[in-house]
Amino acid sequence: MVAGRYRLLDQVGSGGMGSVWRAHDLRTGDDVALKVLGRHGSALLARFVREQAVRVRHPHVVAPHGWAAEDDLVVLAMELVAGGSVADLLREHGPLDSGTCALLVEQLLLGLAAVHAAGLVHRDVKPANLLLEATGDGPPHLRLGDFGVAAPVADRRFTTVPGAIGTDGYMAPEQARGAPPEPTQDLYSVGRVALELVTGEPPARQCGIPSHPLRPLLERLLVADPEQRLATADAALRLLRRLPVPEPAGPPVPDRLGPPPGRRTTSRARAVDWVGWTAVATLAGVVVGCLWVLLGWTS
Repeated sequence: MVAGRYRLLDQVGSGGMGSVWRAHDLRTGDDVALKVLGRHGSALLARFVREQAVRVRHPHVVAPHGWAAEDDLVVLAMELVAGGSVADLLREHGPLDSGTCALLVEQLLLGLAAVHAAGLVHRDVKPANLLLEATGDGPPHLRLGDFGVAAPVADRRFTTVPGAIGTDGYMAPEQARGAPPEPTQDLYSVGRVALELVTGEPPARQCGIPSHPLRPLLERLLVADPEQRLATADAALRLLRRLPVPEPAGPPVPDRLGPPPGRRTTSRARAVDWVGWTAVATLAGVVVGCLWVLLGWTS
């Protein structure tokens, strides 16, 4: 139990800030994702402070909705997303069909438009931070997460020069040089992610933009000069929606978490239940048969 509110159920992931747990929120009755802070260095605490301050509410964003601390344990609570990440999807299926690529990019841009409208730059857009709802055979539903290095637009307090904040390969060239945060940096990252969806290759192995329905968008996003890049997520959305792309036909997104501990029904338990109910039904049949025989005799 954490802070008298969150009961840890099972660990569902880990990352640079610590571990991620499924937890039960006693106040709301919901299961949530709880990011448990690891060793509390100053850099990690700074990331925690930034992330817990993000309060963007949007269908394609997963941001913290609360935090708690008890002794040396510090946690962030957010919605539980059970379908894994776009990184999982690429690792298992490789390049995605053009319709699914377009849908995922559209949802990512919608989420980023909300983040930028809130005055923030995400600064770490990559497949591992793009979570997926467990939609089964339905269309994928993307949620942008992990705001640990997000910063206000053009806020030099969160800039390190000559270092860079973000992930190699996905960062815009000016971001890698330590430039102040700007939304166009996230848009460059969208281009890198989109190219990975199209080719199945991470940035280090990407060799140019292939012929593809999304090529006009990729060419406008993957521009080294930020002044020549698409300026806003809304502008990228308008271009994307003009492109001739087919309906999504991508792979299913399964529930990767399953029911939490204490609510699982194993195959053995199901078998025991089946045997038990079969025995009860058989016994009931025998009793009813005996009653009919007795009634027949007494009549």
